[in-house]
Amino acid sequence: MTTALDRILEYKADEVRALRRSRTYGDLCADARAQPPARGFAAALSAVVASGKNALICEIKRKSPSAGEILPGANAADIAADYQRGGAACLSVLTDGPSFGGNLEDFAAIRAAVSIPMLRKDFMIDPLQIAESRAHGADCVLVIMSAVDDACAAELTQTAVDLGMDVLVETHDEAELERALRLPSPLVGINNRDLKRMVTDLGTSERLAPKVTGNRHIISESGISDPEHIHRLRMFGIRRFLIGESLMKRSDRAAFTNQLRQTL
Repeated sequence: MTTALDRILEYKADEVRALRRSRTYGDLCADARAQPPARGFAAALSAVVASGKNALICEIKRKSPSAGEILPGANAADIAADYQRGGAACLSVLTDGPSFGGNLEDFAAIRAAVSIPMLRKDFMIDPLQIAESRAHGADCVLVIMSAVDDACAAELTQTAVDLGMDVLVETHDEAELERALRLPSPLVGINNRDLKRMVTDLGTSERLAPKVTGNRHIISESGISDPEHIHRLRMFGIRRFLIGESLMKRSDRAAFTNQLRQTL
């Protein structure tokens, strides 16, 4: 049966082919290397954790396959500024258009409006996209283990590292976690949402967190919407969280971000 992820990866391959027709890898790498140095995504998260607070990656997305339209007509830069005022360590910005309503123009506008590090959140399947990300100022990229094989994951990760970016390696089950731990990135995401079935369960982070070994930093993603969720996940040693829909919909975004940041 075709899943939501299958459909996304199908059109993502078309997008990569179109990008390759318009830009060469060498040109994009040159643009990437002309950018100011990356802001240090992993370091920003660790600095907040070291202070005793929760390191929040606050997300900006206009819609999703599971939630539909989230905040029609939202000003992405204004939302990003709210997150920064609330003490977010980093931002996650969806740039996928068909399924999430994002684009690189939003990314650029947000980049100009804030000073904290930014993750380009998209479905990366080719090093060309990695170079494109740094060329647009991304400090970190996402590698989704359910979307790529081991060879592709390693190539994407190495390309990002070579261009000075951090990499968030995303998993959602034991097999993906085992594969992710073979990669050099210290940032291991546990997505509580199964991208194939679009079902969300915080128990995924609780089950997988004890299996994360070595000098790795767990980031719990999806389904976190209130202080109780933060408290629950902190019991498993998690101090880094990616939070999206629940914050996007709040009118008191900055204050609520700060509350989640300080929840014990």
